[in-house]
Amino acid sequence: MAGPEDLKAQTRSRSWIERWDPEDETFWAETGARVARRNLIFSILSEHIGFSVWSLWSVMVLFMGPEYGIDPAGKFFLVSMATLVGAFARVPYTFAVAVFGGRNWTIVSASLLLVPSVAAFAVMEPGTSYTTFLVCAALTGVGGGNFASSMTNINSFFPLRKKGWALGLNAGGGNIGVPVIQLVALAVIGANGGPRVLLGVYIPLIVVATVLSALFMDNLATVRNDTGAAKEAVRDGHTWIMAFLYIGTFGSFIGYSFAFGLVLQTQFGRTPLQAASITFIGPLLGSLIRPVGGRLADRFGGARITLWNFAAMALATAVVALASVAKSLPLFTVAFILVFVLSGLGNGSTYKMIPGIFQAKAERRGLGGEEAAAFGRRLSGASMGLIGAVGALGGLGINLAFRQSFQTAGTGTGAFVAFLVFYAVCFAVTWAVYLRRPAARSGTTPATEAKPQLSYAEV
Repeated sequence: MAGPEDLKAQTRSRSWIERWDPEDETFWAETGARVARRNLIFSILSEHIGFSVWSLWSVMVLFMGPEYGIDPAGKFFLVSMATLVGAFARVPYTFAVAVFGGRNWTIVSASLLLVPSVAAFAVMEPGTSYTTFLVCAALTGVGGGNFASSMTNINSFFPLRKKGWALGLNAGGGNIGVPVIQLVALAVIGANGGPRVLLGVYIPLIVVATVLSALFMDNLATVRNDTGAAKEAVRDGHTWIMAFLYIGTFGSFIGYSFAFGLVLQTQFGRTPLQAASITFIGPLLGSLIRPVGGRLADRFGGARITLWNFAAMALATAVVALASVAKSLPLFTVAFILVFVLSGLGNGSTYKMIPGIFQAKAERRGLGGEEAAAFGRRLSGASMGLIGAVGALGGLGINLAFRQSFQTAGTGTGAFVAFLVFYAVCFAVTWAVYLRRPAARSGTTPATEAKPQLSYAEV
């Protein structure tokens, strides 16, 4: 185990930390917690700005009046392009941490945010071709990739007993980049400023985040690129089950975040300023509550929290659909914001489940102690990028569903009904896989054999 002075010297020079054992309580109390918290803080900062850049075009479309010549369906497709590229970027970003190191890749990924920001600054004016706007929207996908590398990195710093809270804080701090850029856009629109003013605020912040990552973050040498873990994660059914559930939580959060303002403008005739004054509330509350979801999952089990959260999401979505039919803006807004809050809560609980599931699998194989913890870190780290990528594709599905619904019916009601059905399916899957008790066995079967199957209820 690395002593305090060894670790101090390593972190002071920002070299690779060669030994890292967060499950050792003495190590954690003496040195590990301090180093992990510092890396968490600057990981959140970089990921926060990454989310802001990823959601940039959900704001840009609010500035795009009739003079741009783009109809609502075209605007939904713009934000869908950002979601699509961001989802696929998450896979290579996950494995980049092991190849380059958490600190090193954070520097690279933060600096890459300058590309879509500067590109948007250059082209954001009437007369620019729609294809150019599509390319610029696609470039913001690098911001979506930041989440995967950040979560994989922080997952390695914290012990299992604290992962729910730590991952919830990391993800929530990143998610809050969505409402923050919407709030900044609201201020810019209110001051009669243009989109370049907004970008002028964020470009310097990207530089600051890059520099701070270089100064205060660390690399863990214990996180190695493991193609075997990646292949094992792909073959493991739990990876794809959790990816499906993550579509329902994070896919909802990012899809609604990108679409909320457009829905208010298109269905309820809100002006850009009116839409912007409401749009940020849902993503803000959904981001703030994500660590609470992780904390509840730490205490009661992620599967239990996720199950009842999907039930609540289905109920709230039913209210949104009814409000859409009744054309009741107040009820629609309140219910939609509630869906945001529940999606954030579910984000925290589902991500807590991932390391717990693979730790439980290790214990079922007869592993224990650090061996089981290492197995859990190895498989959960490899699976997080895949789960995050598929979950983000849910945001693409939401935006395309809205686009189709508005094209065919002029309202988003049909899309909301589809979302309600999906949440019901997520509820059923969560119960069937992680909470349903095994079928009764013959009297000759030892009762203890059922215990490993029930252990998933605690993840």
